[in-house]
Amino acid sequence: MKRKTIIQIVSVVIIISIVTIVLKACQSTKSEIKFETTLVSKGSISNTVTATGTIQAIKTVAVGTQVSGVIKKIYVDFNSVVKKGQILARIDETPLLATLDQSKSAVISAEADLQFKKATYDRTKALFEKKLIAKADYDQAVLNYDQSKANLSSAKSNYDRNKINLEYATIYSPIDGVVLNRAVDEGQTVAASFNTPTLFSIANDLTQMRVEANIDEADIGQVKLGQRVEFNVDAYQDIKFTGTVTQVRLQPVVTSNVVTYTVIIEAPNPDKKLMPGMTANASIYVDEAKDLLIVDSKALRFMPDSKLMGEYMKKFPQAAKTKINQELSSKTKGAKGVNNQSSTLWLKKGNEIEPVKVVTGLSDGTKMEIKSGVSDGDEVIFAMQSSTTNSDTAKKETVSSPFMPKRPGGGPKK
Repeated sequence: MKRKTIIQIVSVVIIISIVTIVLKACQSTKSEIKFETTLVSKGSISNTVTATGTIQAIKTVAVGTQVSGVIKKIYVDFNSVVKKGQILARIDETPLLATLDQSKSAVISAEADLQFKKATYDRTKALFEKKLIAKADYDQAVLNYDQSKANLSSAKSNYDRNKINLEYATIYSPIDGVVLNRAVDEGQTVAASFNTPTLFSIANDLTQMRVEANIDEADIGQVKLGQRVEFNVDAYQDIKFTGTVTQVRLQPVVTSNVVTYTVIIEAPNPDKKLMPGMTANASIYVDEAKDLLIVDSKALRFMPDSKLMGEYMKKFPQAAKTKINQELSSKTKGAKGVNNQSSTLWLKKGNEIEPVKVVTGLSDGTKMEIKSGVSDGDEVIFAMQSSTTNSDTAKKETVSSPFMPKRPGGGPKK
């Protein structure tokens, strides 16, 4: 019986010793909270709408012909620089001259007929006034005279029209510019019966170009006149060309049930590197501002862990604790890029933290403008984590029970 009692006592002592060691180890270990921070700073924010488009000259004129015939002579070629009024081509004038001569003869014949009908009318009128002929004969003479005048007028109009057609046989440039396209060759027959055939395409000025960009209907509401544009082309991928939005067309373009709108962007082209037909990859700056107070958007989404903060705030002043507890209990999340909305930033001031109400502005998804509530250089928190460390100087040594047998040679050396 005594032996059993001794064993029980020894067991209790061992258990108490182990518990004491564990508690002591726990007391020597404390939890540290580390904050990841960023600084409020001055910077710029911009948002863009991307689109692709085709580069064209600001003004391109299609030069055609209003008469049919055979191209007799062409005086310009692709890329020719032309002046307004310069001859571009001639159509064979032979059939037009023949038609003009024919209409001239018709005028001469109509004039002779008019003279004869007028003389007849004068005689008939004199006889009618003397009551020597019937009124019907007089009326017929008047009718013949009037018809002759009308025939002469028609013949003159036909002559004038044929004269103009002869002038149309010479094709002139309507503007100063560069020939982009020549669609005919010498000896080719052109017909102008219904549609005017295009012979040349002339761009007036290649130092100013435009981009016809297609904007998705979801983005078109953000695009306004005067917005800045940057774009590049495949031929010069390392060069950023700039332009300005000059027109937003209301007519939709529907392709495979996808609705887009055409936006015209004008861009300078002093080096003439941009050519008609190139594809432009454009970024339209729909929101842009400089010299703003900005902060990483992650800081606006940060909310401290209330459990971790409980131990960390023990040394804080009561006023600071109350403010933090109120903010934690409200569970207010930061703004996610909404302009003119109230949000909360957590400032780190030495070993203390403080929630601050701020008003947000522009956002590009990663940065947010702060309109009020903080200053340039303020340190704000965007993440926190806890780490467990041992304050005992002997924490690197293995803690062992005094009741456990020691390894051979584990004792102090003599």
